[in-house]
Amino acid sequence: MVDPTPAKALELGNALSSTPPQPGPIRFLSLFPSIFLPMLMGMIGETIVATALPVIVASLGGVELIAWVVVAYLISLAITAPVYGRLGDAFGRRRMMVVALVISLVGSVVCALSTSIEMLIAARALQGVGGGGLVSLSFALIGQSVPPRDRVRIHGYLVAIGLSASAMGPLVGALLTDSFGWPAVFLVNVPIGLIAIALVFRLPPRLIPFEPFRFDLPGLLLFASFVWSLLVLVQKIGDPANLRLAMLASLMAIAVISLGLLIAREKRATDPLFPPALMSNPTIWRCNAMAMCHGAYQVSVLTFTPVYLRVVRDQSITEIGLMLLPITFGIGIGTFATGQIVSRTGNAAIFPTVGMAIAAAMVGFAGLQADAMPTLLFAAYFGILALTFGTVMGVVQATVQAESPPTLLGTATAAISLSRALGAAIGTAVTAATLFAVLAASGVQISTELQAVLQGSGNGLAVLGGAEEHKIRADVAFAFHGVFFVIASYAAICSFLAGSLPRRTL
Repeated sequence: MVDPTPAKALELGNALSSTPPQPGPIRFLSLFPSIFLPMLMGMIGETIVATALPVIVASLGGVELIAWVVVAYLISLAITAPVYGRLGDAFGRRRMMVVALVISLVGSVVCALSTSIEMLIAARALQGVGGGGLVSLSFALIGQSVPPRDRVRIHGYLVAIGLSASAMGPLVGALLTDSFGWPAVFLVNVPIGLIAIALVFRLPPRLIPFEPFRFDLPGLLLFASFVWSLLVLVQKIGDPANLRLAMLASLMAIAVISLGLLIAREKRATDPLFPPALMSNPTIWRCNAMAMCHGAYQVSVLTFTPVYLRVVRDQSITEIGLMLLPITFGIGIGTFATGQIVSRTGNAAIFPTVGMAIAAAMVGFAGLQADAMPTLLFAAYFGILALTFGTVMGVVQATVQAESPPTLLGTATAAISLSRALGAAIGTAVTAATLFAVLAASGVQISTELQAVLQGSGNGLAVLGGAEEHKIRADVAFAFHGVFFVIASYAAICSFLAGSLPRRTL
């Protein structure tokens, strides 16, 4: 019988991790579709609903609650990702993937059948409960089925296609909404999910024995309290027009207290949700910190570059879409190339170290010279910058999986997904706060209309006309110098962490 304690699990992992199954070319063809479809559902679920929100409000009402259609999904996903990781370690990752797919499908159907905004929010939360397992278990199944050096290559395929699909989510949502109505945004998951369930059973079976397990329910409740309060706090910080200091202080207190109690609980638990022996590993905690910084860096670039183009350069939505194409292609090429080189050489940590250092320098330079760049040069510059996006996550995932024991592989992989999501949420909130703070210091009044434009949902500044329009554009351009420098700092910290990784090769 396997000793269930994390320390013994780590010892077992050292013995077993050196002999993973060796897949051949045919194995890859059977493995990739089985893992990609669930991951696709999880990633596109975050963005596909965005363009349908106005139609949903017109149909169901409740405009004051519409943001929770997105937030409820993200909170549920963040809370349940590590739960699936731990349960997958204990009961089998194929089995838990089927559970996640079924819950996601039920949530999708209930979303489509919703008759009120409150029902839709609850259904989105249920859909997020399933979505929490789709991405984290997909990466864990790669770790279970693929040798360490080849994992980065397959991660590259998945991340490149997944990010592209996520970026296409709003367009797909718009097409489905225009053609079939907003329920189609959710019902499209049904055929994809049914095919994914059938394909999951083609994955290789678990190779290690099941272990005795007692679920850490108090740890889950404390973790849920921490994530909920933190993400709501982040959302409030990003909405300066509705800041309430008492509410912010209360949310911060809940987050800090919950985190402190969670750490104390995990040190005592028999089967902790976040095993301290695993999370204190120098390579693993650094990889989690890298994932947070990378999430903050990448999502901030993808979120605020369109805002810059819209407000400062007065680009139309179509023009912005065309200018972002080099970024989309750059992400795919960088991720794919990194995976291929790591697979052939085994060198891993050098790529995020150098890639994020280059990224920090390029974004910092953009903070100084972006306004002077011609439009086509700006698009090409950020396309080259996007190549660095792909140097981190595949390496981080594969390094953590190589360092983790098979009995805790899902737990470690889910922690990386969670860290990246939290980093993205916190990073974009800090970046937005920087933008609004610099504007406020410049004497710009943050009206509701200007806030909508800065958050990407307004109609532009041309309606102001004359000197007022020119002044606000100049002030926003100046504020974006600070925005680019903040984003550069995320990349610089990530590079430093990568340079200090104890594990350098796979």
